[in-house]
Amino acid sequence: MSSGVSTNPDRIPDKTIVDRSRQHRNKAVSKAVRATRERLQSSANGTHAFDRDLLSLHVQTMLHSALIIPVFVVMVTVIGLYINGDASFFSWGLVTLAIHSVNLLLAKKASRSTLTNAGTPVWRRLFLGGQILMGCSWAAFSATSCAACGGDSFYFFKGVVLLVAIAISAMGNVLLRQAVLVSFALPIAVLAFRAMLSHQMLDIGLTALCATALLLFHYIADRLYRSNLSLMAYQSEKDDLIAELEVAKSVSDEARRRAEEANLAKSRFLASMSHELRTPLNAILGFSEVMNTEVLGPLANPTYREYAGDIHRSGQHLLNLINEILDLSRIEAGRYELSEDALSLLEVAEDCIGMVQLRARAKNITIRQQFEPDLPQVWADEKSMRQVILNLLSNAVKFAGQGDEVVVKVGWTAGGGQYVAIRDNGPGIAEEEIPVVLSAFGQGSIAIKSAEQGTGLGLPIVQAILAKHDGQFILKSKLREGTEVIAILPATRVLQSLPAVADIPAVQPRRRSFA
Repeated sequence: MSSGVSTNPDRIPDKTIVDRSRQHRNKAVSKAVRATRERLQSSANGTHAFDRDLLSLHVQTMLHSALIIPVFVVMVTVIGLYINGDASFFSWGLVTLAIHSVNLLLAKKASRSTLTNAGTPVWRRLFLGGQILMGCSWAAFSATSCAACGGDSFYFFKGVVLLVAIAISAMGNVLLRQAVLVSFALPIAVLAFRAMLSHQMLDIGLTALCATALLLFHYIADRLYRSNLSLMAYQSEKDDLIAELEVAKSVSDEARRRAEEANLAKSRFLASMSHELRTPLNAILGFSEVMNTEVLGPLANPTYREYAGDIHRSGQHLLNLINEILDLSRIEAGRYELSEDALSLLEVAEDCIGMVQLRARAKNITIRQQFEPDLPQVWADEKSMRQVILNLLSNAVKFAGQGDEVVVKVGWTAGGGQYVAIRDNGPGIAEEEIPVVLSAFGQGSIAIKSAEQGTGLGLPIVQAILAKHDGQFILKSKLREGTEVIAILPATRVLQSLPAVADIPAVQPRRRSFA
């Protein structure tokens, strides 16, 4: 089949009964979600927003790495005693371990208590005070000297110890800003003071090396701190976005549930009213027909007979409208059941042409048939397929002009299915109005201006019936060039299935596609 404007659900408005995928979202919730997404994409502002969380992570880091400093201090003490032989190294090691123990006790106390935004600055000052005490210990180490040591071995030992100590402090206190500077500002000052007094290049070099290392590790620690801060900001924004999405989902689910309940209530109401609506209409139609045909005797006034005919036609129109609305409600409620049997599309199309032939002759419209012979039967609901073809034929006759021609084609599709195509050379439909006429109660501008207005339910019901048959509906139209509608049944519905055109080239002339 040639391509055309098909009933793709993504392109059909909300009212189309075939499309049930579109979700109506609450505008306020959508706005909140959009604002949260914009906050997520922007950089985090305010460095104090996550002080409490950063301090909690610093406490956990201290407790998890509690053995690193004691092991390092013990190693320094043992090596110092071996190189220098001074017992003061032992005292320094005990004092350093004691200061480290105080810091650990402080961290344990902080982990057991509930950190609040108001108490965070106090805890932060306490931890910085502990780092200052540790800095005093390293300052005492910087002040040590070894007169008995020969060469530059002690300078090398002191420099390595201070560099490693700076690195350990920087990595262990990444989440406690300024901790590295307050810890080793005093040891660097002690080294600088000794260098000023001694004027030795080794002291000057050691001071410059340690000062450079301190600045470098402070820069690295600061960058890591900012990275952690950004990650926490993004995590917080992500949590906010997830919360907004959960709210949006709950609101959407609630709106969908209410819409489904309202739709079900509407369908139940229409189903329950069908009997009450049809019973008086049958009486109106019956008595008006009796009066119009003068079964019980002639009417004295011919105007009464004309009025009776008007009542009968109006009642018939109202009955058709009620039937279409009930069909639509059953389809929407999923209670439109198919009574499938073997049938011939050719015979159904011929019957439908006979039904509209009288109307077509009244407008001097010619209905031309182009049927492919010997089409096998299809497995479908005869009443539904008759309704599809009759709706499409009625539309074509309705909008065709005086003396125009309507072409009805029945044949094979390229995929092995069967189609019924109806083409008229009426006023046509504007391209932007095609989704409107495919929607429930939708009518184009030509239909609105026409003297024969309909309910706007014919094409949606046709789409739904074909969808129940796993078929397809295509509408192609251009303004002032006419309209072509195509109802397609798949190859699985054909009882005597034949291969597609591409598989047997010899059958290709017989299976021509509808253009």
